[in-house]
Amino acid sequence: MKGLTTHILDLTHGHPASEVDIELYRWEESTRRLLNTAATNLDGRLDYPLLALNNMQTGGYELLFYIGDYFRKKGLQLSDPAFLDKVSVRIGINNSSSHYHVPLLVSPYGYQVYRGS
Repeated sequence: MKGLTTHILDLTHGHPASEVDIELYRWEESTRRLLNTAATNLDGRLDYPLLALNNMQTGGYELLFYIGDYFRKKGLQLSDPAFLDKVSVRIGINNSSSHYHVPLLVSPYGYQVYRGS
């Protein structure tokens, strides 16, 4: 897949995070605009890019991961409010013809994100 993609690994349980809802926004000056919504599959990945290569533009984007909902569905007791409920990752795309992959490693109390391949 080319474009903007992601996958999520659940560090608490040691497997891919399935059925995590994700929203993709594009930032235009101080306003964000919803571009797409998706949910991860059994492999913690998406069945299609969040943003297809032919729709990519340079600029700022935000991926919003609904992590609290995911861990609640797994039966974890989270604090109220949860320490991490929604994880926001803002990225910049400076080459609209390049593939961008954003992996998320997550637990209820921390996360790591990086530009993958």
